[in-house]
Amino acid sequence: MSSQKRLTKAYIEAKRILFTNNDKFILFSDCHRGDASFADDFANNRNIYYHALQVYYNEGFSYIELGDGDELWENLFFKTLFEANKNVYLLLQKFHYENRLHMIFGNHDFVYQNDKIVKKKLSTYFEARIGKDVPLFPDIKYHEAIVLKNSETNQELFLTHGHQADFMNYIGWKINRFLVRVLWKPLQVWGIKDPTSPAKNYVELIKVERRIKKWIADNNNKITITGHTHRPRFPSPSENALHYFNDGSCVHPRSITGIEIVEGTIALIKWFVDTKSDGTLQIVKEILEGPVKLADYQT
Repeated sequence: MSSQKRLTKAYIEAKRILFTNNDKFILFSDCHRGDASFADDFANNRNIYYHALQVYYNEGFSYIELGDGDELWENLFFKTLFEANKNVYLLLQKFHYENRLHMIFGNHDFVYQNDKIVKKKLSTYFEARIGKDVPLFPDIKYHEAIVLKNSETNQELFLTHGHQADFMNYIGWKINRFLVRVLWKPLQVWGIKDPTSPAKNYVELIKVERRIKKWIADNNNKITITGHTHRPRFPSPSENALHYFNDGSCVHPRSITGIEIVEGTIALIKWFVDTKSDGTLQIVKEILEGPVKLADYQT
């Protein structure tokens, strides 16, 4: 099956979610939540991510994760991830209990395509204070893709991780997982980059983006939002531009990027640590692109 057919299949089988111009969504991807070891890329941005998530929860946003949320190539067990990031998962739990959590799997958490594995790993966690298992994400579902459809305008936004356009990270993901787990994780501690990742291999990154753009061009310039490459993308709403968005990642050096969909607009944002004039630190949000009205992206 070609990358174009894989993307088409993901679109056809995607979970459909209706929304209106009054709804608010935050899209993050590629968190790669890890075990807090030296090889854990998420660890440096954990506090930034947690603060941003708190803000979005308090402001009534729904959270959509576009894949690679959990780093399950470098780590065998979800338990180690939970113990390293318990406050994050318990905050995500609040979104889940209010039906504001929507999860997409990527290549690094591809095992979540299996509902039985999701139920086994994520339904409960052991609470040491009371000595028994308690609910974490009961009945949670992971999807390969989500289509947001505006009930007022019928405009669609196709959301997926983007690894469908990457043969070795879709078809050959088990091979890449083996290489990362056995070879590249130990070397990562010494600063050696993983060549299996398009985020660290510019040639592969360009190939992946080109395949996704071809699919968009062949499908009536449908608004498509992915992660996977870790490179933020925010197109112009002009007639000649392909409507390809990328929310970046949560493992940039000292910052995280994402996409906000707020009251019929879309924007690319960044959260980072900034220094006040008195020398104290604060976590702030910066708008990198937009906001632009979704209605301006005509198909």
